[in-house]
Amino acid sequence: MKLALMGAGQRGMVYAEYACETKGAEIVAIIEPNEERRRTAARKLGTKEEYCFNKAGDFFQKGKLADALIIASMDRDHYKQTMTALELGYDILLEKPISPDPKECVMIQDKADELGRRIVVCHVLRYTDFFSTIKEIIDSRELGKVVSIQHNENVGNYHIAHSFVRGNWRRSDLTSPLVMQKSCHDMDILSWLVGSEAKRISSFGSLQYFKEENAPMDSASRCLDCKAASECRFDARKAYLPVLGGWPATVVTEDQTTEGLLKALENSPYGRCVYRCDNDVCDNQVVLIEFKNQVTVSFNLSGFTNKMGRTLKIMCENGEIKGDDSLNRIEVTKFTSNAIEGYEQKVYNTAMPQSGHGGGDVGLMKDFLRILQSGETNSRSSIGQSVESHVMAYAAEKSRLTGKIIDVDELKEELRNS
Repeated sequence: MKLALMGAGQRGMVYAEYACETKGAEIVAIIEPNEERRRTAARKLGTKEEYCFNKAGDFFQKGKLADALIIASMDRDHYKQTMTALELGYDILLEKPISPDPKECVMIQDKADELGRRIVVCHVLRYTDFFSTIKEIIDSRELGKVVSIQHNENVGNYHIAHSFVRGNWRRSDLTSPLVMQKSCHDMDILSWLVGSEAKRISSFGSLQYFKEENAPMDSASRCLDCKAASECRFDARKAYLPVLGGWPATVVTEDQTTEGLLKALENSPYGRCVYRCDNDVCDNQVVLIEFKNQVTVSFNLSGFTNKMGRTLKIMCENGEIKGDDSLNRIEVTKFTSNAIEGYEQKVYNTAMPQSGHGGGDVGLMKDFLRILQSGETNSRSSIGQSVESHVMAYAAEKSRLTGKIIDVDELKEELRNS
């Protein structure tokens, strides 16, 4: 099996390296505009230099070089690259978001259906043992029907500073809104757990903290020049030096030495003051969802948390489910008749993940390679299922900006007819 990799950043390399390490496929071409990343990827993946490209157009001009294409490039490049790849005959593993533009998401789905191509979207949460177990508990109906869900995406204060203030996803016009880029995962998992399409969505949120008015006194535009750095938890040296060799230091530079990292921070976007960047995406957002089967959801997306992870409480007719994916722990409690009786509770400690995203990265790649090798079309995260989450995220952002409750079916009709 031959694969091509478009975008040799962290996400793309996770998928490509798994394919090579398990001998499920070989990476025969790499498309990456950053020369350092491109060379590193070629060395790690064993790809010949003549099949390493810095532009997507140069790669596509060669015709079809592989059986399938991993697209893990920047969000706003997905549409053009995916549509071209579909025309050339590629099946695709597509990093989320499919596109920041929901109309483009629908057009990609329609083109794939028209040409009979397979697209698997990287909604990795569906493949985790944690969320798969919760889905099994819900579908067993041992607690009756789901009535309401409280779901939190705890982004982590250091993660939001790295990725959404200093990093690639800091501006909506360059990539996508926070709720689309970060939380189409959550829109997808909620729709999957509930087993229904969304009916109505409202949302509130803002960029509240990471702006110049909150900068410390005597602070500078870059951390290495800053007099306030010793008292600032966002000092780039504190963020990256302790985690040399791991995420997110590996995003800053390929040179994972103290000297290499400090040199990169002199000019890198990741050496900037978090209060003086050109960021505009939200740092906190709340989304309220009513599904067609009457399940209601309150979703909270926040950068003001101590650690990264997802926590949720699912309230059912006859009991409740509480989960924390950072602990791989799920509690299932059945209701009692009064406040003094002992209650029945089960605790599930799901498997410790062996890869990123709670083990979802490996599960996703196994599924993608399986359908390529078998010729099957069914995937747990196919394009048809994944578009729903993107429309939901777009509806949330539209509600946040307009202050209106969004009817999701009306929005879908508007997208298809515009």
